[in-house]
Amino acid sequence: MTALTQPPPNLPTPPPDREALRFRRKAARIWWLGGISIGFCLLVIGVPLVLRQRSNADMSEAMGNMRSVGMMLLEFDNEYGEFPNATTAADVKKATATTLTLGTWSSNQLFRQLLAGGGGKSEKPFWAKTAISPRKPDDIFNTDATALAPGECGFAYIVGQNTFDLETPLLVAPLLPGKLAFDPKPFKGMAVVLQIDNSVRSYPIDKHGRVILNGLNLFDPRQPFWKGKTPDIKWPE
Repeated sequence: MTALTQPPPNLPTPPPDREALRFRRKAARIWWLGGISIGFCLLVIGVPLVLRQRSNADMSEAMGNMRSVGMMLLEFDNEYGEFPNATTAADVKKATATTLTLGTWSSNQLFRQLLAGGGGKSEKPFWAKTAISPRKPDDIFNTDATALAPGECGFAYIVGQNTFDLETPLLVAPLLPGKLAFDPKPFKGMAVVLQIDNSVRSYPIDKHGRVILNGLNLFDPRQPFWKGKTPDIKWPE
């Protein structure tokens, strides 16, 4: 009888030749570069989007806080007959016996009247994320050192207004310290303005840092709501 033929043993796979190795390296390099390119594109698209969303959120928070301060100011006006000023500081002292120093040279100091004798129960509404107020208030306001301390207020306040002209600006942000120019960085080129009717408007800031309304700078005395007078602006600390 003829012996059964045994199948040949499994032979090892021959190593890839030089051309195959070159093709594999090229394919791997293409995948690697493609991954980096996609990641870079996502980064380029995603980072500005995140920053824009964050800026929009900061502006929305500022506008909401403005309305809250606006309600305090209207309640204060109803109680004392005027918005906070040098005269009402004495009235608040007399009515509340507050130990806070109610100064008049900054919006922080004037807004202390709202905490002492108005509807203010928290420092948080006075805040907006700007270059001069990067951190939120700690809500401690029982001493001069803590009540709306520097950096805890983000709004400039325009003193001497009354409730007769409801379109008159009362609070603005983000105004550069000591200047009539807005900072375009915090809210991506936008400024926010609270009117006496407690409405909040947003306006674009031009390349000179101005908000143009009725064809004039917002702070131009010729604006109808200023009635020919230069607005008395108190900047935040």
